[in-house]
Amino acid sequence: MNAVPRITMKPRRGEDEVSTGFQFTQDAVRLGGLSKAIQAYRRSSLENYNNLPMPTTKDEAWRRTDLRGLELSTLRQPDERDRISLSEIPESLLMPVAGEAYDGQVIIYPGGSQVQIKNEISKSGVIFTNLRTAEKEYPHLVDEIIGKVIPPEEGKFAAMAGAFAQDGIFLYVPKGVHLLSPLHSLIWAAGKNLANITHILVYLADGSSATYVQEMASEPVDSGQGLNCYNLEIHVGANANLQFVELQSLGQNIWNFGHERVRVGRDGRVDWIFGALGSRLTKTFTELSLAGEGGTGKMSGFYFTEKNQHFDHDTQQNHLARHTTSDLLFKGALVGESRSIWQGMIYVAPGAIKTDGYQANRNLVLSEKARADSIPGLEILADDVRCTHGATVGKVDADQVFYLMARGIPETEARRLVVEGFFDQIMERIPFEGVRERFSQSIQAKLNSITVI
Repeated sequence: MNAVPRITMKPRRGEDEVSTGFQFTQDAVRLGGLSKAIQAYRRSSLENYNNLPMPTTKDEAWRRTDLRGLELSTLRQPDERDRISLSEIPESLLMPVAGEAYDGQVIIYPGGSQVQIKNEISKSGVIFTNLRTAEKEYPHLVDEIIGKVIPPEEGKFAAMAGAFAQDGIFLYVPKGVHLLSPLHSLIWAAGKNLANITHILVYLADGSSATYVQEMASEPVDSGQGLNCYNLEIHVGANANLQFVELQSLGQNIWNFGHERVRVGRDGRVDWIFGALGSRLTKTFTELSLAGEGGTGKMSGFYFTEKNQHFDHDTQQNHLARHTTSDLLFKGALVGESRSIWQGMIYVAPGAIKTDGYQANRNLVLSEKARADSIPGLEILADDVRCTHGATVGKVDADQVFYLMARGIPETEARRLVVEGFFDQIMERIPFEGVRERFSQSIQAKLNSITVI
């Protein structure tokens, strides 16, 4: 397999330097009772965390995202006290959004977890539990994936999640097992001045299939600060099929950092759906690696920012084998003084002929002070391929508004309908009515909070 080129962080420092004031030490790294392989991974992550500099705007991958407003010294990891003081998780977050019911559900919150899975699913060999349990009861399976898809040296926050994750999610689907109903997990990142750090591992063995809905959410707090940091590592084996839905509705006091990567084997397929609405600032590195011949990946993303929210999505589609196909569409709307950055890259490795890659980012700017940056890119090192990309940033189409007003619809309502219609292309790519309904409700809630579009 060819090495994938990445945007690297150069240790240049100056007036933009960010203090590494997190109150985390080696004592916070969980090592007791774990396998030698997991211990080695944690130690390597800690070493990289200590050695890698905090990113600044002088680093290419971060030059549009400034972290100096993050009050690092105020953050601490949750403990038993925080579990007692937690607010109730909204019932709406626990209701099924894909299918009529979940076959299993894992809830992670500061200081604890809840795990439920149907007996018939467990009997088939499926493991769906929190990471702490998986590390102790299934270390040989955790060893198969942890740090294999996202290595600790990937970046400061990838190393942070690898070293200091308090808990997380582990899903294993054995060879040839097909799950007919979805699985669901929720990471409830509640609490002010808390650093919620988690690690999500998904392993679909050859010939298996599953639908998995993963949510991250917290209280709708817009004061104080909190940190949410995570790694998401997914392995989709040969001829395996994963439908993965990812929803993020963190409170607007949360600074959110994630490294997400799925590796797809020969003739494997992933349909990856994103929805991002919350957080004060989000910076994610989202990567699809088609490592086996005939692998297919579809990525559909949706975001809606308001006030001073700042979303920075860095996506990469890696075609590492022949006859692979990727299709990415991200759409976003912005109001207030919010800002979005999307930076995408399609990479085609030498020898990866017959590749078909597509990426597009569309943005609708709904206020004068909102801003969207859209930066597509291609790096093609093979012949006989087809790769296309596109990006747009625009305002509400006046002709569309006029057309609706000419049919008796008031101007404000006409503008709202145009915004809702803007997201239709994303909605059509989502195979689950419940997810579409959740997105539609979120869009409507955002629109209801806006006085002028």
